Amino acid sequence: MPEDLLARLLQGLAATSPAEAGAVVLGLAYVVLAARRSRWCWVAGALSSLILAVLAWQARLPMQAVLNIWYVLMSAYGWYHWSRESGTVIRLWPAWKHLAGVAASLIVAASAASWLSAGTQAAWPYLDSATTLLSLLATWLVARMVLENWIYWIVIDAVLVFLFAAQGLVFVALQFVIYLVVAVVGFISWIRLYRQQSRA
Repeated sequence: MPEDLLARLLQGLAATSPAEAGAVVLGLAYVVLAARRSRWCWVAGALSSLILAVLAWQARLPMQAVLNIWYVLMSAYGWYHWSRESGTVIRLWPAWKHLAGVAASLIVAASAASWLSAGTQAAWPYLDSATTLLSLLATWLVARMVLENWIYWIVIDAVLVFLFAAQGLVFVALQFVIYLVVAVVGFISWIRLYRQQSRA
């Protein structure tokens, strides 16, 4: 079984298009720069998202295509916010805000999934919708420098590894494996920075 998985991975990597590879490289640059709190992450993220929007649409993942357009818009906001002094301060959200945000996201996701199931040929309408709506929330948290954004990304990235691999975008799935690792590192890094910031 591991040999079959490796063979499929290598076959998928060999079939990777230049656009997919470029999106992955730019996406990796985004998460690494975000973990380091560099505002240049938003430039890399915008370019990666433009490419991924097209790829997701072609792979019949319409909600992921919409999500990547949102990422482009959030990149502009993130650049603006992180360029201001207040944008460099890591903050926490109270539990009630997280509960409200997750509940609202899942309610909208369920409605979107029902529509996708009935009116389109979407491959994974419920997972696609849930990860999309929660990613909208997580991206907002990144732009606002909320520490817990990394917890959202750890969960979302794990689901997206499966989602993209199931649709044959192996290189993009591998990208999300790396994102998952970087999200864990980013969470640990931001915790340290938050503690330093609190002591100061």
